[in-house]
Amino acid sequence: MNRGLLIVLSGPSGVGKGTVCAALRRKLPDLTYSVSATTRAPRAGEKDGVNYFFRTREQFQDMIANDALLEYAEYVGNYYGTPREFVEQTLSEGKDIILEIEVQGAVKVREKFPEGIFVFLLPPSLRELKERITGRGTESQATIDHRLSVAVQEMNLLEHYDYAVVNDEIDTACHRVEAILIAEHCKRERFLHELFEELDRLPLTENVSER
Repeated sequence: MNRGLLIVLSGPSGVGKGTVCAALRRKLPDLTYSVSATTRAPRAGEKDGVNYFFRTREQFQDMIANDALLEYAEYVGNYYGTPREFVEQTLSEGKDIILEIEVQGAVKVREKFPEGIFVFLLPPSLRELKERITGRGTESQATIDHRLSVAVQEMNLLEHYDYAVVNDEIDTACHRVEAILIAEHCKRERFLHELFEELDRLPLTENVSER
């Protein structure tokens, strides 16, 4: 059985990562969604264990000490991290899993899982990104300015990603990510690995793979 694919989707705050992932979950029900842990306060409508595992700072630090996180980063005063065990178990079962994480965390995951598929979600423009962040109505002007400054820094890390998708329209962005996933599943390396494993199991007197 082939190992599942790890898809990492990240981008600046306010670019629409959560919205795109939600659309992918509806369109691709077999795609496993990794739930991150965070110390930030829940937003309206968010549920523990669904949107995030909401933890206190002390609880999160215990997870770090116990090496229970695949990656973690501090962003705008809060910790974010990916529980290690759930991701590794899902991949070993041959299931695809998508990680919606911040850019800092994605770079760390790349170091541990270079075979992963890394997708950077871009806004149509910085003006549009500012309007999206301002439209939340939950951040002060100082926080908004800081997020935009961080967004520019994060876009300079685009070279660490395999693909870039502009989120100008949710359905289009979702379709592009789905197309990336389909293309990765069709790569010859995955078929060759499975083929040679099957040949090794055949009771042949001659090694067909060496012809």
